[in-house]
Amino acid sequence: MTDVTALTPDRLELGEGSRWVGDRLILVDIPAGRLFSAPAPTGTPGSTAKPLDQLAHVPAPLAAVAEVAGHPGTWLAATGTGFALIGADGVHPLAAPEPVTDRPWRMNDGVADPAGRFWAGSMACDQSPRAGALYRLDPDGSVRTVLRDLTIANGPAFSPDGRTMYLSDTPLGHIDRFDVDPATGELSGRRPFARLDPDEGAPDGLTVDADGHVWAALFGGSAVQRFRPDGTPDRRVRLPARQPTSVCLVGTTLVVTSGRGGLTDPGPDDGAVLVTDAGARGRPALPARLDH
Repeated sequence: MTDVTALTPDRLELGEGSRWVGDRLILVDIPAGRLFSAPAPTGTPGSTAKPLDQLAHVPAPLAAVAEVAGHPGTWLAATGTGFALIGADGVHPLAAPEPVTDRPWRMNDGVADPAGRFWAGSMACDQSPRAGALYRLDPDGSVRTVLRDLTIANGPAFSPDGRTMYLSDTPLGHIDRFDVDPATGELSGRRPFARLDPDEGAPDGLTVDADGHVWAALFGGSAVQRFRPDGTPDRRVRLPARQPTSVCLVGTTLVVTSGRGGLTDPGPDDGAVLVTDAGARGRPALPARLDH
């Protein structure tokens, strides 16, 4: 195992949605509905010992956020069963996607693309197969149902040029690749990118580094796997947390969130935000655009 340390003393039920925004790290604890920040880790991993700073608390599961372009401190959120704006004056519902299941469900991981479109997945709360979807909130405020028949849609991540999207369906062990029309956001050319054996862990959150390599948090696998742009696995980072959930690169530091939920005997680093040297350079999170 490489030199991996906990960034803060916090331990989260289901940490997720780690993003590098400006000069700080942003992440959520989904079931608690809490949005956190921490100083961007620099220098020696683990050098930041302060607890996470809570930015907001919403009365629903909070899956992911993107800062709104031109409005620092205002966040476009995938929360509950829709999209909302989180700002200094509270939480304001914005748009409600069309449900694709009759079962209780919630929004899941999400990210903004280079055009400012916000993409977010969904899942049934009981993780029923084919009860999830991928949605796209466009800058004009309209919502499109982009993909159906997913189980747990996770980690939308985009190549540096924005022309390729990667999406994991966690329980299936699948990461797929799509072509993206940069002008419209329409997807085409869906094809397998990686297929993982259950013993390796399930691909959860994703990020793409400056060289186009894809990094995947392996839930249940105590690891992060890096893939070359052609899908060949080329590096595996072992972790002291069993349930890694999301991954981002802050400069050349690898940041991994994890969760304690569902573990009968959580260890000292389960639920921690973990950091180590990445040996690669990341890209800051892109803002979401709202033009209306």
